[in-house]
Formats: sequence, structure tokens, C-alpha cells
Amino acid sequence: MQSNSRSQSDKIRVLTQFSILLALEAIVCFTPLGSIPVGPMVATLMYLPVIVTAILLGTKPGALMGFFSGLFSFIVWTLMPPSPVVAFVFTPFYSAGDLQGNGWSLVICFVPRILAGAAAGAVYALCDRKHVKPALSCALGGVLGGLTATVLVLGGIYLFFGQDYASVNDVAYSALLGILATVVVTNGLAEAAIAGIVGAGVCVPLKKIWDKRG
Repeated sequence: MQSNSRSQSDKIRVLTQFSILLALEAIVCFTPLGSIPVGPMVATLMYLPVIVTAILLGTKPGALMGFFSGLFSFIVWTLMPPSPVVAFVFTPFYSAGDLQGNGWSLVICFVPRILAGAAAGAVYALCDRKHVKPALSCALGGVLGGLTATVLVLGGIYLFFGQDYASVNDVAYSALLGILATVVVTNGLAEAAIAGIVGAGVCVPLKKIWDKRG
């Protein structure tokens, strides 16, 4: 009886924690607070609640938060796209002239975010099993989760919409791969660094507090 009560209490605790992080995900996805300037670039923060969820609650909750991140992003790109000319890459319900999104748009919108959560959780769990210091484990989970999302999104754009994406951005298709690689090195690394800092700076103290209360 006590075991069942404990199990129910754990489920409620995890659900409550997940709900708090989901609310934060909605905030960074639907408000300007989700973007911060990094020099001449803008880094997105929408992956941070996904990564924090994966580190604090585990790989499966992290992947689920990635799904919600994809869903929120899909809503944004469908109803109020920040850059209408490339919205077709993220939603099948938007077009740029003769260019129309399709099923691959959904893959780009959802899969990288889901796998970012899975990667962050898996890396943290592996480091934890190897008795790596908690701060480093959280930082590595954050960095790998952030890079996973960036590389898969840009890789998906090149693979599924390369010609069209180059056309609407008025660049040569032959130069697109280099341009996207530059984005990974600039924006992608900046976002990964932020994810690593947040992973270590937020998850370590929160994990101590939540584990103690749990």
C-alpha cells in the first residue's frame, strides 16, 4: 500500500514538474523572450525547456517535450510566421509563391526537437552512469541536445527543400551547403553553448531541490 502511494506521488510530482516546464516552453515559443541577440545573430531559446526536461526528468519526458516544442513551432510558422518567405519549410499549410510545404515540413518541424530531447537525456544518463561530475554531465547533455536540433533542422532543409530554399533566399544552390554550415558554426554553436550553460547552471541546483523534495 505504501509502495503504491509512493508511486502515485512520484507520478504527480513528475507531471507537475513537466507542466511547469511545458509552460516555459510555451513562453519561449510564443513570445519574443524566446530569442536573444548574439552579436549580429539571433539565438533561439526554444530548445532549452526540452533539454532541461530531458536532464531533470529523463529521456522519454525530454522527447515528449520536444514534441510539444515542435507543435508550438508548427503553430507559430502556420499562423504567424516570423519569416513568411521560408515558412513552407516548417509547415505544409504555408506557401511562398509557387512553393508549398509538404509532409517533409512536418518532419523538419517535429523530428529534430524530439531527438534533441532524446539526445540530451541519453547523454546525461550515460555520463551519470559513468560517474561524470553532475555539472559536466548536464552541460554535455545541453550542448549535444542543442547541436542535434540545429544540425537536423538545417540538414533537413538542405535535403528536402534545398533548391527551393536557395531560390527564395536568392542564393545559388551550390553555395547553400556552405551557408547552412556557417549557420551551424555561428548560431548553432552559440545556441549549444547557451544550452550547456543552462544545463549546468539550472539543472544541477534544480535536480538537488527536486530530488530532495521527491
